[in-house]
Amino acid sequence: QVQLVESGGGVVQVGGSLRLSCAASARTFSHYAMAWFRQAPLKEREFVAGVSRSGGTTDYRDSVKGRFTISRDNAENTVYLQMSNLKSDDTGAYYCAASLRAWGNSEVFTTDEAYDTWGRGTQVTVSS
Repeated sequence: QVQLVESGGGVVQVGGSLRLSCAASARTFSHYAMAWFRQAPLKEREFVAGVSRSGGTTDYRDSVKGRFTISRDNAENTVYLQMSNLKSDDTGAYYCAASLRAWGNSEVFTTDEAYDTWGRGTQVTVSS
């Protein structure tokens, strides 16, 4: 089973940028659809961005469109989340997730039930 380790979180001011990374242990990383979720204090976990197995298809929650970019490097077994123009509402623990449920190379899943494996998370705090 794949193991996921997130990094790149931290404290940043409103309007700033961060780049999160998620390193996967599996040699079959390209078989997994990947996503980032986040959870703010006292709130439910929510989908942020997802990428298909090939990297050719992506999806985002509306509030981050135009500010966040998800990408993956299958040769390096890593998925990234580039976050720009950060807002206070972006504060939370960010989790990387992997899914083996994709049948093709263009599927992206937006619900946490579709994901089999989760990382431990990395904290992002946006201060005003």
